[in-house]
Amino acid sequence: MRASTWSVALTGIEGVVIEVEAAKGGGLPRTQLVGLPDKALSEAKDRVKAAVAACGLPWPPQLITVNLSPANLPKTGSHYDVAIAIAAIAAEGGIKPGLIGSTVLFGELSLDGRIRNVRGVLPAMLAAARAGFERAIVPSAQCDEAALVPGLTVWGAGRIDEVVDILMGRLVANPTPSAPSSSLPPVEAEAIVPDLADVMGHLDGKFALEVAAAGRHHLFLHGAPGVGKTMLAARLPSLLPDLSQEESLEVSAIHSLAGHQLSGLIQRPPYADPHHSVTPVALLGGGSGELKPGAISLAHRGVLFLDECPDFGPKLDALRTPLENGTITISRARATALFPARFQLVLAANPCPCGMWGVAGAECRCDSVKVRRYQERISGPIMDRIDIRHQMLGTNRILLDVGTSPPEPSAVVAARVAEARDRQRRRLADTPWSTNGEVAGPHLRKQLPLPDDLSLLNAALERGALSLRGVDKVLRVAWTLADLAGRDAITARELRAALRLRQGDQLQAA
Repeated sequence: MRASTWSVALTGIEGVVIEVEAAKGGGLPRTQLVGLPDKALSEAKDRVKAAVAACGLPWPPQLITVNLSPANLPKTGSHYDVAIAIAAIAAEGGIKPGLIGSTVLFGELSLDGRIRNVRGVLPAMLAAARAGFERAIVPSAQCDEAALVPGLTVWGAGRIDEVVDILMGRLVANPTPSAPSSSLPPVEAEAIVPDLADVMGHLDGKFALEVAAAGRHHLFLHGAPGVGKTMLAARLPSLLPDLSQEESLEVSAIHSLAGHQLSGLIQRPPYADPHHSVTPVALLGGGSGELKPGAISLAHRGVLFLDECPDFGPKLDALRTPLENGTITISRARATALFPARFQLVLAANPCPCGMWGVAGAECRCDSVKVRRYQERISGPIMDRIDIRHQMLGTNRILLDVGTSPPEPSAVVAARVAEARDRQRRRLADTPWSTNGEVAGPHLRKQLPLPDDLSLLNAALERGALSLRGVDKVLRVAWTLADLAGRDAITARELRAALRLRQGDQLQAA
């Protein structure tokens, strides 16, 4: 007798529906698993048999062959356990045909029959819904996460015998209906986001942060230790608008794949700030077995902050391709995975190892060779991909005087950012982009109006102060400045200010 169930194979963030076939044979009693399983999956045959026996369910007493189809696709992970168990029980006649052929099964089994949580429930359910499935059974603790997918009816089960009851029509609990696509539940209350109202002074730095938020531009902050670089960067997420529904599903799917349990969609742009000791795999993604997203993918549609960026060393150069393409491809001998990585990069660095080089009134303990070597840790190609560079200067007076006007809160600045983003969306409505920082160079130069006087850019090109990529960066920032000012075109004034932001000059000199 033969029976089939369905599960999902995850390759990166994409899922492929897998048919799990079980067929009884006439050989000695044993379980044979085929279909390119990895080590964890190969061990499933013993794990699953013990779990089924612990719940008093029937298991074929002779040879049983379990095939995971398509057989040429490598399978990794332990989430196939429930599908394998149900296929074997059905092959033995323990379950009548019915819901089995139209239900996706997802979960790992313990030896006593309990169903354990697994990572990647949300992207797996998205793949199942795209394949036309309308029902799914997942671990009970991850039922809410699976129900985030519109059009999918989800049951949660805590044991393998509960799965059998559900498939036989003896529901152990009412199914969890999927949330309507127009009212998906938000994620639980997150930690308090730092507010710009806490930052005294640094008016130029706040303006650079506002421009970066409005156009989704990459930002480089440099200055002495304690001047406020990290404090300013941590407040960038408070200026960004909420994610759209499509973006929320995409970001939530990545975090689900990383093993984060979700109770609702992630609706705010994520923020990742890995330490400089992070491994390349943890930063970029990958792994020796299952391929997992790294910090750059967990920051997708949000902010990736690299503090003390010279200490990241060669790992910093690995960001070149993601910065250009918005994706990272992880290739291994058995599989290749593509992870989204369209993040907004914020770098922070001291001017030298001791941090006091060029600081007025401070004594630097580094010689010129040390300073040069330290600064050269940030390669030219990476710096050329940065839109805005800002040198943060220390304050020379106490900014807590009674007469000092209070700083603007993030909500006020975020309103201006949202208005500028709306102007960009309207202007780029017929393109694949939604913010100035994403627009391709040819579109900037050929489809959008340019000022009549481009002598400023030509002069910067001639003296080597700008690369050709840098010209596009300046044009993107100039459009963001125009959007913040409510203008429909860029002028020489926006070009001049954008060039100064690009080169890191103080704005008062503009």
